[in-house]
Order: sequence, then C-alpha cells, then structure tokens
Amino acid sequence: MPKTIPANPKDILELATALSALGSPKAVKNFLHDVATPQEIDALAQRFKIARLLWDTDLSYQEIAQQTKASTTTITRVARFLKQERFGGYREALNLLHPKK
Repeated sequence: MPKTIPANPKDILELATALSALGSPKAVKNFLHDVATPQEIDALAQRFKIARLLWDTDLSYQEIAQQTKASTTTITRVARFLKQERFGGYREALNLLHPKK
C-alpha cells in the first residue's frame, strides 16, 4: 500500500476556508460526503462525540468506550487534544455548541 504524503499547510488552510465558507450544517455534510469515505466521516463524528462526552459529562473512559464503541486509545488521544494540545479546535467548537455554565 502506498504511503500518503502529508498535506501542504496551504492546502489544509484552503480546505478549512472552504468548510467555513459553506454556511450551513447541511452544506458541510454534503461536502464531507463528497470528499471523505463513510468510514472517515464516521471516525470524525465518533471523535467529536467522544470530545462532547468528555466536555459535558463525568463519564469514565470505559463508559465512553461502551457508548461510542471507540477504543480507550482513541478516547485518550481525543482527551489529550481536548485538554492539552495547542490547536484548541475541540475546545473552540465545544464552547460554541455546548458552552460550560
């Protein structure tokens, strides 16, 4: 199987710009279905659900694994990006959709 070449940062920025310009959840959903496989979309949705559960609840990693069918390795990775990584994408999205009281 051939190795994938990492995307150029300019290409990632263009993709992010396209997503942000679409203007509605339906348009983004349609775009995702055009550019990603069903498995890739499922993986993204699962990670965001994990992030939301970590953000909104006090569930253990095991409980989240049972609810999402994700591995605890995936949950740990999402938790690290949610809580520690510099990008802050999960935090920004969750603050918009599920602000902490």
